[in-house]
Amino acid sequence: MCGIVGYIGKNKALPFLIEGLKKLEYRGYDSSGICVKENNDFYLVKKKGKISELEGHLDFKNVSGSLGIAHTRWATHGEPSEKNAHPHLDCRGRFAIVHNGIIENYSSLKKLLQKEGHKITSDTDSEIIAHLIEKFYPVRNTVRAGAPEGSFGSGRENFTQNGNFRPRAVSNGVYQDDLEKAVRKTLTLIEGAYALAILDKSSENIIIVRKSSPLVLGIGKKEIFIASDVSAVLSKTKKVIYLDDNEIAVLTKGGYVIKNLNGKLIDKKVHKIKWTILEIEKGGFRHFMLKEIFEQPDAIENTLRGRILKNKVKLNINLDLKKINRIIITACGTSWCSALIGKHLIEKFTKVSVEVDYASEFRYRDPIVRQDDLVIVISQSGETADTLAALKEAKKKGAKTLGIVNAVGSTISREVDTGIYLHAGPEIGVATTKAFSCQIIALILFSLYFAQVRGQSFDKNILKEIKVIPKLIKEFLKQSKNIRLIAKKYKNYKNFLYLGRNLNFPVALEGALKLKEISYIHAEGYPAAEMKHGPIALVDENMPVVFICPQDETYQKILSNMEEIKARKGNIIAIINKSDDKVLKLAKYIIKVPKTIDILSPLLNVLPLQLLAYHIADLKGLNVDKPRNLAKSVTVE
Repeated sequence: MCGIVGYIGKNKALPFLIEGLKKLEYRGYDSSGICVKENNDFYLVKKKGKISELEGHLDFKNVSGSLGIAHTRWATHGEPSEKNAHPHLDCRGRFAIVHNGIIENYSSLKKLLQKEGHKITSDTDSEIIAHLIEKFYPVRNTVRAGAPEGSFGSGRENFTQNGNFRPRAVSNGVYQDDLEKAVRKTLTLIEGAYALAILDKSSENIIIVRKSSPLVLGIGKKEIFIASDVSAVLSKTKKVIYLDDNEIAVLTKGGYVIKNLNGKLIDKKVHKIKWTILEIEKGGFRHFMLKEIFEQPDAIENTLRGRILKNKVKLNINLDLKKINRIIITACGTSWCSALIGKHLIEKFTKVSVEVDYASEFRYRDPIVRQDDLVIVISQSGETADTLAALKEAKKKGAKTLGIVNAVGSTISREVDTGIYLHAGPEIGVATTKAFSCQIIALILFSLYFAQVRGQSFDKNILKEIKVIPKLIKEFLKQSKNIRLIAKKYKNYKNFLYLGRNLNFPVALEGALKLKEISYIHAEGYPAAEMKHGPIALVDENMPVVFICPQDETYQKILSNMEEIKARKGNIIAIINKSDDKVLKLAKYIIKVPKTIDILSPLLNVLPLQLLAYHIADLKGLNVDKPRNLAKSVTVE
C-alpha cells in the first residue's frame, strides 16, 4: 500500500529519492519521509501530507550523502502525522527503517519491547521493526585481529566475477554480518507482510527484504536503486531484479548479494524493462485517469497482439485444460467485476462450471478446491495482498493456477502455474480503467481458447468483431465533452443507482464503483430486475438511475424496468446503441455507444461510465488520480 525507494551508489541520494517518491505517490500520500546517511549520521526529514510538502523542507544543496531510503505512506496503524511517517528509528537512532505491509502481531511485540525499556514514539506497527533490530544487534567494541580495514564493499576482492557482492566479515570496526543477523532474528518474530529497507549509521550498506509486498532493484553503473514499483527506477535504468518472498539482499556502492532466509545465495535473473518513461507521463491530458481512458484502444490492441491467428486463439497456457472440471475466479475490486464477466463467458463457451469469489474472503471459508480445479487470479498490479493470499490457499490445496495480470514480473505472475499478461502498459491513476477493459479481453480470449482446446466450436465472427473494438472505442471517446455536460447536471447529487442485466450487470457494478472511488458519491450497482426487490424504494426525482440498455436479448426487459423507474419520477441516464429510438421518451439524458455483438458490449458500455465518474470528480475539484483513502496497489489484507 505504501511506497519505498532507496539509493546507494556514486551520486547524491536525495535527488533520486524525491523523484522516486513522486513516481510512487499513487501508492500512498498521507505522509512521507527521507533518511540519508550523511557523515556517519542521519539526515532525516518527515512531513504529513503530500510529497510536495516534504520536498519543500529538503536541503538539496548541502546534503551530499550517497545512500538513503525514503517512504510515502498510506495509513494502516496510526493516523497520518509526522510522528507516524517513515522512516522510523530505534531508541539510539542508529537504525532507520522503511516498511510497506502490515505486522499482524505488532501489539504483543510492542508490549514486549516496552517492558524491556524501548520507547515507542509512534502509533504504527512499523516502528517496532527498528527496535527489534536494535534488540538483536550485538554491541562490539573490538575488532578481530588481522581484520581488513576499509569501507564495506571497497576493493576488488569483495566481488564475484558477475559483479555481485561477496560480503566481508568486518568493516569500520564492526562485524558486517551482525546487522543481517539482527534482521533475520527480527523476521522470525514478526507475522504479516513486509517490504523493508534498513540503514545503519555505522555501515555503508542497505539491507532489504520482502514477504508478500513488492520490492524491485534497479541495476545501474556502480549504483543501485530500490523501489516498490519499477516506474520509480525507469528514468535511471531499465535493468531490474524482482525480489521474491523470503529473500534478503545486502546492497553496496559496487554490488549486491541476494540470499534466502536460510542464508543460501541466490543468482537472480536481471530483467530488461520495455516501457519508456514517456509511457508513464500524462502526455498532455489533465489527469492520468483521463489519459488511461483514452489509451484503451491501444491497450486492447496490445492485449490482442499475436493472440488471434488464422481464426484461432493462440495463448501460451502451460496446463492441460482438458483435465479441468471446474474453475474458480478470485479477485478484488474492479478485477472482481471483470471476473463476473469471465464467469459468464467461460460457462457460455465451454459449459464448465465457474465460481467467482472475493479474494479477501476466499481463504477464510476453507474453500472446497480439488486438484482438477483451475483457480484464476486477476490483479492489475500482480501484488494485491488478498489475491496473493487466495492464490497461496489454492496452491496449498493442490489446484492448478492461472494469473491475469498487467505488471510483468509481479509476484502473482511468478507464483502462478501459467498466465496471461495484459500488456496494457503502466497504469498510474488509482481508479483502474484500461486494465479493466484488457482484463475483459483476456477473459474473452481465454474462454475461446478453453473451448478450442476442448474441441468445442464457437462463432468465428467473434474473432473478427473483437479486432474492430479499438476502432469503435476511439469513435466513442469523441463524446467525452458531451458527457462532461451531463456531469455538470449531476455533480452535486448524493446517491446514484446503476442498473444492467446479463453481461452488463458487472458493468453496472464497475460504473458505481468508479463513481464512489473518485467522486465520493454513494452509488450502487444492481441487476436491473432485482431493483424491484428493494432498491426501488429509494427512487424519486432526486435519485439518478443509470441504465445500461444495449439492444441485446434482455432489451425488452430493460425497457420495462425503465418504465417502472419513470413511473416513480426517477431521473434516468441511459446508455444505448446508436440505432435505438425507444428509450428517448423514458430517459432524461442518453449516451449513445456503437453497436457490437453481445459478448463484446461491456467493452463499449463501460466507457461512458468511466467518463461520467471522471468528469463529475473533476468538476467537483477532487484529486482524480489520488482519491482519498485509496492506493493503487493494495498490499495489505
